[in-house]
Amino acid sequence: MLPLHRLLAVAFLSAACAALLPATEKPKSVAIVFAADDFKPLFNGKDFTGWVNVNCHPDTFFIKDNTIITTGKPTGFLRTEKQYENFVLEMDWMHVNKKEVGNSGLFVWGDPLPAVGTPYTRGIEVQVLVNLEYKNKEGKVTASSHGDVFAIHGAKCVPDRPHPGGSMRCIPSEYRAKGGGEWNHYKVTANDGVIKLEVNGKEVSGVSKCTPRKGYLALESEGAECHFKNIKIKELPSTNPKPEETATVWAGHKSIFNGLDLKGWKTADESWKVAGGHLKSSGKALLVSDAKYATGELVFDWKVPAKSSEEIAASLGGTTVTVATGGKVKIGVVNTQLVVESVETKVVKPGAWNRTVLTFEGKMATVRINGEAVGKVKSENAPPAGPIVFHPAEGLEIMNVFYRELKEKK
Repeated sequence: MLPLHRLLAVAFLSAACAALLPATEKPKSVAIVFAADDFKPLFNGKDFTGWVNVNCHPDTFFIKDNTIITTGKPTGFLRTEKQYENFVLEMDWMHVNKKEVGNSGLFVWGDPLPAVGTPYTRGIEVQVLVNLEYKNKEGKVTASSHGDVFAIHGAKCVPDRPHPGGSMRCIPSEYRAKGGGEWNHYKVTANDGVIKLEVNGKEVSGVSKCTPRKGYLALESEGAECHFKNIKIKELPSTNPKPEETATVWAGHKSIFNGLDLKGWKTADESWKVAGGHLKSSGKALLVSDAKYATGELVFDWKVPAKSSEEIAASLGGTTVTVATGGKVKIGVVNTQLVVESVETKVVKPGAWNRTVLTFEGKMATVRINGEAVGKVKSENAPPAGPIVFHPAEGLEIMNVFYRELKEKK
C-alpha cells in the first residue's frame, strides 16, 4: 500500500485532470512515476566502494565504462560489504562468449568466506549463463542457461516447480535470456526467504523456504568474461530472520593467496605451483609467505589423496600444527619445543577437503579442523612474528587461505 502522502498526491492529480476535462468526458488514468522509486545504486560506476574482492586476483574484477567486468579467472566472488535481507535488485548483464560457454552468477544471502573446498559461498545462486544446457535421459532439462535459481554449498530452498532430478533448483518456465554479446535485464525480488526472478521483463523462476535468508550479495567469477551494470537495490522491511537463518558475519579475514600465482609467497625449485585456483605441492620444499605474522588466525582448506600416508603441516607465528591423514593431530610451539599430541579423531576426511583454523593469541594456540576443536597448547613466551609456512607433502592441495589479525591476550 502507498504511504498516505503519495495517495493524497495521486488523488490530487487525478482530481486536477478531471477538472480540466469537459463534463461529458471521463478522466483517463494518469501514470504517476515517483523519483527513483526508492532504489539506490549498489555500484557507483566508478570504484568498488561497498564491495569486497573475497578470494580473487586483484585484476579479476575491474571497472570500465560504468561497468563491473570479471575476467572469470580465478574462480571466486566479489561481495557486498553489508548484508541484505529483503530487497528488490535490478541489474543488466552480458557475457562476451557467443559460442563458448559463459558462466557467472549472482549469489544471494551468502556467507563472507567460501564454503569448504570450493571458491564459492554458501547461498542461493541466480544463474548468469549462456550456451549451456543439460538434459536427463528422458530429455528433460536439468540445468539451463536461461535463469535457473538454486541452492549451493549447504544452503537450502524449495523450487517453485519440482526439479526432474529432485535437486533444489528451479528451471525457468520460459526461456527469455539473450545469448552472448547481448545485454539481459534481471529483476530479483527476495522477501522472507522467497526469491522470484524476472528475466527481461517477465517472471520465470522462483524458490522459497530459503536458508539462509539474510546475508551478502555477490557477483561470481567462473571462467568467462562477464559484464554487469546498472546494479540498483530497494530494501524492503525486515521479516526478522532467526540467527540460524542468517549468514555468518565477516570477522576480519582477508585472502592472502590470489588464486593465479605465487605473488606474496616463495618456494624453492618450483616445488609449489598454482593450478585451478589451488596451491599444489610436489612434496619437496616449504612454501613461505613474504609477510610475517604473530597474533592472529589462519584459515586454509587442504586435501591429499585418499590413500595417502603423508602428514600435512602448517605454521603460524612459531606454532606448527601437523595433521596425519588418519586423524592424529600434533601441535608444536617452536621456541619451547613443546609438543602436544591429540587422541585419534574422526574429524579429518581422507581424500576430501578439510578446513583447518589455527588461532594464535599471545601464548595460546588452538586448532580447529572441520569446525571441531582438536587441541590447544600454551607456551612460556609468545613467539616472535614469523612467516606463514606450508610444509610439503606429495599430492597436497591447498585453497581458501585467509588470515585475520587479533588483539594479543595478556
